[in-house]
Amino acid sequence: MSRIDQNPIIIPEKTEIKVDGQDVVVKGPKGELRLRVRSDVAVIIEDGKVAIGRADEKTSDAMRGLTRALIANMFSGVTEGFVKNLEIEGIGYRVALAGDKLAFQLGFSHPVEFQAPPGITFSVVKNAISVSGIDKALVGQTAANIRKLKKPEPYKGKGIRYQGEVIRRKEGKKAGTV
Repeated sequence: MSRIDQNPIIIPEKTEIKVDGQDVVVKGPKGELRLRVRSDVAVIIEDGKVAIGRADEKTSDAMRGLTRALIANMFSGVTEGFVKNLEIEGIGYRVALAGDKLAFQLGFSHPVEFQAPPGITFSVVKNAISVSGIDKALVGQTAANIRKLKKPEPYKGKGIRYQGEVIRRKEGKKAGTV
């Protein structure tokens, strides 16, 4: 069983954390994030560190470990931010940035637009899309929603994929003689 909840989180410079009942607020140079923790998990701040403890005896270890990971991600987000990179592969497939929207040409009969959720910024260079923000879950979900517009297909590999993702290719039909 993992004991990740027993490792304290060191509070980085230029960040501050405030606990108000079940709400945890982390502020940093890139912004502010909020998290509502469960009632059976206690967040303790002391000596420049954040510790996760039990509020009662019947709590599960998994919730404490999850809470610790979420708070550590909040600190990473407000100091450095998170980025997911996507690539577009295919003839005629392209993307353009129009304000806070992405305009795709993906082989459909119509262009596809994707609106950025609040807190997410896009950047586009040729056939590469960069999704960035301070909330790790929101960045990952936005990248997954963009990929879902046109998943890479297994025969030619056309579609939207994560940077570095390997697509298992299938063999096409073979012309045979009878």
